[in-house]
Amino acid sequence: MPHALPTAIRPESAFQASADAALSAQAAQVLHTLALDEDLKWSIPTDPVLGRLARKVAQRFVAGERLTEALDRAEHIIAAGHRVNVEYMGESCRDAQRATAETEVFLDAARLLPPGCSISLDLSHIGLAVDEELALANASRVARATADSGREMVISAEGSDRTDAVLAVHRDLCRRFDHIGITVQARLHRTGDDLAELLARPGRIRLVKGAFLEPETVAYRREDPALRTAYLTYAEQLADSGHLCSFATHDWDLIHRIDHHLGGKGHERAPWEFETLLGLGPDRLDAMAQHGHPTREYVVFGTEWWLYVCNRLAEDPRRLLQALVDVAS
Repeated sequence: MPHALPTAIRPESAFQASADAALSAQAAQVLHTLALDEDLKWSIPTDPVLGRLARKVAQRFVAGERLTEALDRAEHIIAAGHRVNVEYMGESCRDAQRATAETEVFLDAARLLPPGCSISLDLSHIGLAVDEELALANASRVARATADSGREMVISAEGSDRTDAVLAVHRDLCRRFDHIGITVQARLHRTGDDLAELLARPGRIRLVKGAFLEPETVAYRREDPALRTAYLTYAEQLADSGHLCSFATHDWDLIHRIDHHLGGKGHERAPWEFETLLGLGPDRLDAMAQHGHPTREYVVFGTEWWLYVCNRLAEDPRRLLQALVDVAS
């Protein structure tokens, strides 16, 4: 009588794994779509019922709604031996007056954050969704404030439809400042070409996988193995270049591979650092810090947290189960 196949290779198990993967991909697609709905970013947090429940989920990923809460979280992270990157959330601001008013929050952050904190921002938060010149003017104000306080400023990644404009503003800022970083997405097929130009500019290059909803003609699917290959290729290129850079990922395998490429050890003045998002990778940071690598945690705050939370859940739909637990807590 033939032996039964081990459970791991039974045909029905393979079918279930495939079905689970397909369902996860569909869930991620839905969450990415929700993250693009600009009406929801206002209506969900202010809804008397949904807002209260969604805020419980957000607390895992967001420091709070006020700068003072981000300051408090930053001090705890620094005390634990890590650097901090702080961002005030609010992409796609389509009102010029409000975009300029929002810039004041970044100026306050540049003045009040403790040493060891960099500031990140979406250019569309401070004018890019209105006019490129407005974004440049407001970004220049933040650049001057961060230069005066001796901290890095890092421009965040946005959808591929804004990438050219984001890189153009970054280029103009780099003509006047040497501390302006830029975030690049390994998912985008264009990133290899962009890196060649960015390596000639000053400022940190922050490498992420990328979380935006993009067509396959523009970007790798999140579940495509080619994305991890691309990320590792770019990470090794950055490491070998000696350029200031951040490896922003929670992927344990990628972290281990990059660590191995770096020789399994770092030092305080190394040009690279490992970075994870708040609530998603403290164990990764602790492990890399033990190897001597500089480490950084990315802290976000503000009232416009809904789209950010959707993207965090979409990156790994299993987080929906944790969200359910958080809602019920």
